[in-house]
Amino acid sequence: MLRQQDVGHRIVVRRIVGIHEGRPLFSDALGELVELNDTHVTLVTEQGRLRVPVGEVHRAKRVPAARRPTAAAVVALELAADEAWPAPNRGRLGDWRLRSADGWTGRANSALPVGDPDRPLPAALDAVERWYAERGQPAMVNTPLPLAAPVGAELDARGWSGRPPVLVQTVALAALPPAPPARADLPPVALAAAPSDDWLAVAAGRKGGLPDAARHVLTAVDRVRFAEVYADGELLAVGRGTVTGAGRWLGLTLIEVLPHARRQGLATRVLRALTDWGAGLGATHAFLQVEQRNTAAVALYRSLGFATHHTYVTRVRP
Repeated sequence: MLRQQDVGHRIVVRRIVGIHEGRPLFSDALGELVELNDTHVTLVTEQGRLRVPVGEVHRAKRVPAARRPTAAAVVALELAADEAWPAPNRGRLGDWRLRSADGWTGRANSALPVGDPDRPLPAALDAVERWYAERGQPAMVNTPLPLAAPVGAELDARGWSGRPPVLVQTVALAALPPAPPARADLPPVALAAAPSDDWLAVAAGRKGGLPDAARHVLTAVDRVRFAEVYADGELLAVGRGTVTGAGRWLGLTLIEVLPHARRQGLATRVLRALTDWGAGLGATHAFLQVEQRNTAAVALYRSLGFATHHTYVTRVRP
């Protein structure tokens, strides 16, 4: 049987679904274990979320992790994420993206090395260094792994440092758990097409200021919504959702609950409001990016069915 150590891993469950001529009928389910308690086993499968009563479990065990996503799938998701977080100053190096936003966030101020840079790798990285030097910025490169492993090896040789790993996590919207029931003691989530001053103040506090370029990053997306939760005139929680990647991907960013309002389920409610909005526009999957060391956020997203698609490391020139 399963143990708590198996939560977050891929499992197979054989469950009893009926009796025929005195013999049990079985059905197998394969997916990621997201919850295990005395009464139920909950896993996220390709068909959606499945909650199996313990009494129906005939056998369950951990199985090897699913195969890594293809290079094409990583590139497609990275481009959808780039579209969802658009830097105002951009350049191209073959297929590589060069991005600058007055230093606001690493994602909007780093090269994205996906595809062919149309030149040998050392020459491509020399060009990246020149592009950022011309703008008075330190050169940075976002390296999706393992896709950009050759880029990372070259940067190692040049002595570039690395920031903490970031998990790019995804979930099929159909696999999300049911929305929590409405509670009279919790304020509703409001969605707006533009951020309020209060919303921007929270983002500025989290990201260390808000230059003009930041407003472009936040708003220059065709389909975007800003979530807010107010109580007694005070903003308690925010979030941002975008639909990009040819309409497939809902991007979730800047999910934030003020410290004194945490542990009330507000983050989950903000996420559900944004996922409902994205699903209404035809999005089928959601993605978000979270530092691997942010264990509280990783645990929250795991409970909702998010799993790591791939990781990236932001590399910084000495």
